[in-house]
Amino acid sequence: MPIIEVIKYNGGPDVFAWKFPNEELGTWTQLIVNESQEVVFLKGGQVLDVLGPGRHTLDTANIPLLTNLIKIPFGGRSPFSAEVWYINQVHSMDIKWGTPTPIQLQDPEYNLFLPVSAFGQFGIQVINSKKFLVKLVGTMPVFDKDSVIRFFRGLYLTEAKDAIATYIIKKNISVLKINAHLTEISEHLKESIQPKLEEYGLRLINFFVKSISVPEDDSAVRQLKAALAKRAEMNIIGFDYVQERSFDAMEGAANNSGTMGGAMGAGMGFSMGNVMGQQMGQMAQAMNPHSQSGKTCPFCNRKLDSDARFCSVCGKDTLAPPTPVMQMPPTPTHGGAPCPRCGTLVAGSSKFCTECGGSMVRACSGCGKPIEGNPKFCPECGKPTV
Repeated sequence: MPIIEVIKYNGGPDVFAWKFPNEELGTWTQLIVNESQEVVFLKGGQVLDVLGPGRHTLDTANIPLLTNLIKIPFGGRSPFSAEVWYINQVHSMDIKWGTPTPIQLQDPEYNLFLPVSAFGQFGIQVINSKKFLVKLVGTMPVFDKDSVIRFFRGLYLTEAKDAIATYIIKKNISVLKINAHLTEISEHLKESIQPKLEEYGLRLINFFVKSISVPEDDSAVRQLKAALAKRAEMNIIGFDYVQERSFDAMEGAANNSGTMGGAMGAGMGFSMGNVMGQQMGQMAQAMNPHSQSGKTCPFCNRKLDSDARFCSVCGKDTLAPPTPVMQMPPTPTHGGAPCPRCGTLVAGSSKFCTECGGSMVRACSGCGKPIEGNPKFCPECGKPTV
């Protein structure tokens, strides 16, 4: 039986658990354990001892539980069989994960079912070698990163799908805007996955969601992005979808000029012109606040802005009182008489002035009787009427 002198592991950092291939050991065998490593002895599936970093000699003084395994002495060197497992407790930070197939979720903003994919990475550390070896490793000769990804794929994919669906559906966030919440989703996933990993002697150092995306080749995604691009274009130009469709109809009708369709297109064009004219007028009023509330120049009657003091046409000070305009009475003509109040020539049969509404019937200053016509003396009292 070979006597093993030195046991040592010189593997890479991606291996979390490595089993020494030979189970036939002997006392006084040297066991070297590096920093961030632990060695676990097993016999018949039962953990006997756990050794930390350093150089250890296998004997009953250092490993008391080996006493029951040593049965027959061989010249001071007692042979025994046991499994030696090296457990790597280094921080492994670059374990990548991702959804193998997209998740079908309904976008709450656009009411479309879109395929969603998620990718990221996480880091773990073995904190309980005994629990990790018994519950997770079992009889596997090597347990590395690929084993971690394979064993916990169902766990992190289920948690990731639930978290993404929660943020998209329950929080009413569009799939196209979900990347703004990656930090919150990552923290939520870490809190939900950490307790489950502790059951296997692992600590979740971090959990990152790097990207949540939709495949560009999906038909629903292409239609949605084309519609969003068209809406952005119309917002920049300044018209809506109805106007866009009307312009398309006008262009199609113009291509059929000389036909009934061309005549209809021309009619639609005039109608659209009126509509566009009204809309442009409304826009102009909205852009010019003085167009709806202003004032009139007291000298030339031109419309002015409410805050303008001097008229832009005649140059007069609108705050100054206007100079009264003297109105000369018109020259009387045959068959009429001037109004005694405003001087307007009024027909002889009219009793009231057509301009100011004053009475055309004169009263005698002496007796007060009405005087008809233009006599020089009152027919009642004889007082001069002039």
